[in-house]
Amino acid sequence: MCSKTFIRKNRKNKRHQERHWFKLWVMDHYSIRQLSVLSGHSPAKLKRIKNYWLEQSPPECEDCRPFTHLVLDGTYFHKDGCLVTLMHAADQTILSNLYVPKEGFATSLPWLKGLQERGLAPLAITTDGERSALRAIGALWPRARIQRCLYHIQHEGCRWLRTYPGTQAGRELRWLLVSLTSIRSVKERNRFVSTYKAWLGRHRAFVLALPLQRKANFDLKRTLALINNALPDMFHYLMDPGIHATTNALEGWHSRIKRAYRQHAGLSQRHKIQFLKWCSYFENQQKTNNL
Repeated sequence: MCSKTFIRKNRKNKRHQERHWFKLWVMDHYSIRQLSVLSGHSPAKLKRIKNYWLEQSPPECEDCRPFTHLVLDGTYFHKDGCLVTLMHAADQTILSNLYVPKEGFATSLPWLKGLQERGLAPLAITTDGERSALRAIGALWPRARIQRCLYHIQHEGCRWLRTYPGTQAGRELRWLLVSLTSIRSVKERNRFVSTYKAWLGRHRAFVLALPLQRKANFDLKRTLALINNALPDMFHYLMDPGIHATTNALEGWHSRIKRAYRQHAGLSQRHKIQFLKWCSYFENQQKTNNL
């Protein structure tokens, strides 16, 4: 009889078990000290677990063909960089994100091109109208519908017009913008468009003749240009229920991920980017499990 005992270590299973503590650190904002009490591991071991997983990248979607309706938006982290995120509109899972110093065509195009090579061919994308993103989308998917975020149009326009506009034209235009996000039917859309065209008939010449020395006049003209440029792409969501009228779902996700990051501020730039990717991955898992 053999008197020897052999033990085989399964390192993959060990790493999988350790990832549980990493997930609690990422998603539930536990500190290393709190995890040490829960797990029985030393703080040094938990730091090694955390750093190991921050050096890894979470799995990415290899087949993007099912994703036809998307939401695209970016958010800045104290001027330290911008997180650009692509969300699947139907279930609000994160398809992909990119952390760059600044939004731009040179960074957006290769990122979206990589997704296109994995089969991404969207029918519609809701976006805030950032020009470099629109250029990249147009270069890759010229037939995709662009839905301009109604909240961004309303928010920017009302900010430029001020709370109390100094002209009758400004007051009427602000009143019109306030109603924008409440449009739910073709009839309401037609009323909005006809009211805006009537406003143009009454005030367009006056607005264009205003001197640009005053900031309020300049901003009134900016609001006019904003609406004119966005109007053709404001109401696609009325024709297709799969299209989001705003980027609010993604804005809410950005708020949550920023709160999560603030609990672990001080990460290196590389670990910060990996942390944001793992946040996306774990939240997608939670949403999938809840379906």
